[in-house]
Amino acid sequence: MPSQQTALLHNVRLHSHDVRYGSGSGQQSVTGVTTVEDSNSYWSVRGTSTALCQRGTPVTCGQTIRLTHVNTGRNLHSHYFASPLSSNQEVSAFGEEGEGDSLDEWTVLCGGAVWEREESVRFQHAATEGLLSVTGEQYGRPIHGQCEVHAMPTANQHNYWRAMEGVFMKPSETPGARDNGSPIHTEF
Repeated sequence: MPSQQTALLHNVRLHSHDVRYGSGSGQQSVTGVTTVEDSNSYWSVRGTSTALCQRGTPVTCGQTIRLTHVNTGRNLHSHYFASPLSSNQEVSAFGEEGEGDSLDEWTVLCGGAVWEREESVRFQHAATEGLLSVTGEQYGRPIHGQCEVHAMPTANQHNYWRAMEGVFMKPSETPGARDNGSPIHTEF
């Protein structure tokens, strides 16, 4: 279910494109942008390699997920490299066609039982426990004006995110639960 994730305090959308960091990991950069109409800000919520995420099933608070960049097929990723501007923990996009490694896994931190569409949530990196954050530092060339996205060790106002524009799936129907006899719609 592709959607845009927005950092509330700085009003930027989680963004990526095939531009690599010139330092640190050298992996695909992840930034924050204010532009609404940019397809490079769409991410798909997916399960992990050990726990599938069925289409239309609500994401529970505390569930570990992957966020896959729709246009490049790389997963939101983090590790212990320093981020280029703030020297926090670098966040990048990694893998091919949605397949990466355990450093692509993020735990959804929210207040209720499930992640509600309008709810502000935090994403905690499963391996390092850093929280996906943006504090306002901006890049120069080649990605002028885009904000650095990084992970921070402490919860604060810089690490709240909310799903924005996108495609939100309703739960899949259970076979046999329909009474009109029409075939089940199976494609995404």
